[in-house]
Amino acid sequence: MSLPDTLTISPSVLYFGTPVALVGTADSHANANISPVSSLWALGETIVLGLGTTGCALENIHKTEECTINLPSADLWPKIEAIARTTGSSPVPPKKAAIGYIHHPDKFALGGFTPVSSETVPAPRIAECPLQLECRLSALHGDKVRGFVLVDLEVTRVHAHRDIVVEGTRHIDTSRGHPLFFVFREYFGDARPLGRNFRVGR
Repeated sequence: MSLPDTLTISPSVLYFGTPVALVGTADSHANANISPVSSLWALGETIVLGLGTTGCALENIHKTEECTINLPSADLWPKIEAIARTTGSSPVPPKKAAIGYIHHPDKFALGGFTPVSSETVPAPRIAECPLQLECRLSALHGDKVRGFVLVDLEVTRVHAHRDIVVEGTRHIDTSRGHPLFFVFREYFGDARPLGRNFRVGR
């Protein structure tokens, strides 16, 4: 069998993406903010989140040391795109202004999202998202030189829509979850199941 031909390329963005998440934060005056992200991974009770250094999310997390991570279903992508060009920062940071960002004080209203009170942190959850995680800050890694930092979070509470939980268990029914992915700046959803790992259900 012949091997595939390859090219050496320099893509405009190296961003193969992960599931989209909406980071819910609140500032010191309890003003809520939503920040769409798609650079994160989870292991045990830890989530590592990649955040840009010019937005409200990092500023709020740095000050309050908490946030929520809300995982939307694929059908919510138009709501997410409705807030994608906005920032809670005013004035808009120059780097964001240069690529078309605008300030909007209420992303919940703009995107048609519903804030829900959390149980362990002040930051709001997002009712429309099937999976909602309350988190506290463990550590920040990186600096402003690269334009992003890694945010190390401890999950303190997990909420899930009843219809995506296998009845009588604490497991997510992956046939009902339909997570949204963001790959090379395009939205993808409705992943096809291909097989099950031996640890399923353990």
